[in-house]
Amino acid sequence: MMNKTLLPALRNVFAWLLSAIMFIPLLLVVVNSFKTKAEANGMNMSLPSDFQWSNYSIVIAEGKLIRSFFNSLLYAGGATVGSILLAALAAYVFSRNRTKLNQLFYFYLIMGIAMPTNFVTLMKVMQWTQLVNTQLGIIVMLAASAIPFSVFLIYGFVGSVPRELDEAGIVDGCSPVRLFVSVVIPLLTPVLVTVAILNFMGAWSDFIHPLYFLNNSDKWPMTLAVYNFFGRFQVNWNLVTADIVLTTLPVIVIYLLGQRFIISGMTAGSVKG
Repeated sequence: MMNKTLLPALRNVFAWLLSAIMFIPLLLVVVNSFKTKAEANGMNMSLPSDFQWSNYSIVIAEGKLIRSFFNSLLYAGGATVGSILLAALAAYVFSRNRTKLNQLFYFYLIMGIAMPTNFVTLMKVMQWTQLVNTQLGIIVMLAASAIPFSVFLIYGFVGSVPRELDEAGIVDGCSPVRLFVSVVIPLLTPVLVTVAILNFMGAWSDFIHPLYFLNNSDKWPMTLAVYNFFGRFQVNWNLVTADIVLTTLPVIVIYLLGQRFIISGMTAGSVKG
């Protein structure tokens, strides 16, 4: 009886300790973002002698974070909407019509989860389509890179939606588009929110695609703004850490708001299909 009580307690203690260890780097960055330049050079956990709130105003002005914030919002938001729409349509068709051809297309598509990106070929495609150094090009690339994993998650969840609902909608006179929008989409809300949050976080944190395909600093997202800011102020760790906090804050907020959807969506999608 004692072992049954002790084991869960030990697991909880281990989970708390592990969470605390993972939280230390974030806490280190936040604490040093309020220090003076001299205090932040030590990069330790000691509290600042006087909180330097001006660090954030300097970062916003010098790092051009307002413009880069809206650029990141455009890229991440556009890529998220595009990837969800295409992935949901593809996953629904693949799951409901499991022909050999559809199964082949499905497995070919989800190979993109593990296959590395060939940037030489991608650059040629971007040049041919004249999407290099354009905001639309970044959105298309981020959406395309997110589709394989999105289809994989949604495909498993669609299997939990009873086919009888599709049949009932058809009997009521729903067209295929209306059936998908009015009947299927509301039932897929948990997994769609899960995919949306994961795709948004991935697109917001993406660094490689903008670095390779954006030459105009006015179109840079926050990741490149931080990279450029670090190059200019790498000796000012108080400003660098403040820049990092402002960049990661939107992702953390979105994750916390959608955490329960991520858990339910991942769980449901992992046991179906």
